[in-house]
Amino acid sequence: MRARPRFSTILPIAALAAVLSTAACGESGSSGTGGESAASGSSGSGDACAPVAGDQLVVLEDDKGLQNADNIVPVVNAAAATANPALLDALNTVSAALTEDDLIGMNKAVDIDRQSATDVAAAYVSDNDLGAGVTGGSGPIVVGAADFSESQVLANVFADTLNAAGFQATVQTVGNRELYLPALERGEIQAFPEYLATVTEALDGDDARQVATSDADETLAAAQPLAQQVGLVFGEPAEATDQNAFAVTQEFADALGVTTLSELADACGDGSLTLGGPGECPTRPQCQLGLQDTYGLEFASFSEYDAGGPLTKAAIQQGDVSMGLVFSSDGALAQ
Repeated sequence: MRARPRFSTILPIAALAAVLSTAACGESGSSGTGGESAASGSSGSGDACAPVAGDQLVVLEDDKGLQNADNIVPVVNAAAATANPALLDALNTVSAALTEDDLIGMNKAVDIDRQSATDVAAAYVSDNDLGAGVTGGSGPIVVGAADFSESQVLANVFADTLNAAGFQATVQTVGNRELYLPALERGEIQAFPEYLATVTEALDGDDARQVATSDADETLAAAQPLAQQVGLVFGEPAEATDQNAFAVTQEFADALGVTTLSELADACGDGSLTLGGPGECPTRPQCQLGLQDTYGLEFASFSEYDAGGPLTKAAIQQGDVSMGLVFSSDGALAQ
């Protein structure tokens, strides 16, 4: 089960969403939503992009970079990294292997198939031989985890990888970012699986500006000096992300022949597209407002559900809305 801060700002860190019984994943979030909970947008007369029910959800590619780069990234206490360079070397083997499909699959195993986070992580590390080529690892390392399932899985992946590299690693659940970042800075924990854009904004701490972007390399470059100021160091970002995304049913995508949000905009000019998500969505730059401004999408209506949780996903699958806000690593997206 995952609680997810998403929506109090337009940037990745936000207030905790409700803990949902089958909710999606990590405490990341590069998007916001906002304002209106009633229908908004234009009232079109066509039906080209009317909802199509189906069981399989697919995410449309954010090909214009509406969302910030919330790639999974190791964050390590700088003193610990200096004392043993094998620490970051080992964690970077996770980043080199971890794909979006991998993360979705592990989340499905835990959130939907009800396997334990420790078993899922151990199998992933073993299957990918993570940490095995790293030398020089030794001594105890505490890997921090937040109290939602994706963070638990990733923390155990980190710990098992470190153990394979010669460390004696354990996992400690610390809580939310306001608790675990100071613990990491003080060296009470030595490593944490983070979300790149979200933690960059948290370290910057200035709500009046945005330093994270949709580009992972640019965001990492902005994060590194901020981390250095508080005694932290970043590893390499993984391909895998946990960020806001927009899903449709496979049947809807196939009928229109679309895989990207730009293609959706080209196909949906008749005003028939409908959107579902949290009540803040219509006025937030990374939700409906951003879809309109960045992609030129127009919506016949907006329906209020939850923040990427089971209500939004069910509305898409049941054909109540054409598309909805989900999270990119949600286990429900597993093919």
